[in-house]
Amino acid sequence: MPRSTSESSLVTYYDPKSPISEAYRTLRTNIQFSSFDEAIRVIMVASANPGEGKSTTASNLAVTYAQEGKKVLLIDADLRKPSVFKVFQVSNRVGLSTVVSGQCRAADAVQETLVDNLFVLPSGPVPPNPSELLASQSMKATLEQFKADFDVIVFDTPPVLAVTDSIIVSSLCQGVLLVVHAGKVKSELVRKAKSSLEHAHTRILGVVLNNTKSRKGDKYNYYYYGAEAK
Repeated sequence: MPRSTSESSLVTYYDPKSPISEAYRTLRTNIQFSSFDEAIRVIMVASANPGEGKSTTASNLAVTYAQEGKKVLLIDADLRKPSVFKVFQVSNRVGLSTVVSGQCRAADAVQETLVDNLFVLPSGPVPPNPSELLASQSMKATLEQFKADFDVIVFDTPPVLAVTDSIIVSSLCQGVLLVVHAGKVKSELVRKAKSSLEHAHTRILGVVLNNTKSRKGDKYNYYYYGAEAK
């Protein structure tokens, strides 16, 4: 019997003792130690192209923070092709788009998940102007409200090279993790995505290399945290 989207994506919840879950916890720890001056509380997870494991990485990273006892909010800022609501099996009737556009209160859009301490704000209905909505003063005010209510905020966003939405969201965050699918995406595209983020004065916390091989040669979704990308 095939596993549900939630089970197949949330390895840190359903299989917390696995090597992949341990890698996510290492990722969380490295982020925490990446800054001595201030705690990294607002993180964006990005990728150059679709299908590189960005949403899975954002979801599992959020779970590991919640498992540590932090109050965590995972925001789906992919207003064009959302996926977080599928991973956590919640409604997408209201979400970020309806909150920022003033159609509902944040408290009515944020939803509990099966993971203690972890809440999600799905994308909500697709708006006619995603980039303008994310760049609005209302978006900034909404994030400030969330920062007062949550210990850690994780953004899932569209691929960097597809639309400008990710660059806009990155300006609101303290740092960005760049997810790269090993052997799938061309290196020049990764460099182009990195350059676009840096042009927006974004701090790149590191690179998550997805779908590498273990030492035994078995291929599986393994995540690795590197120092700031070069």
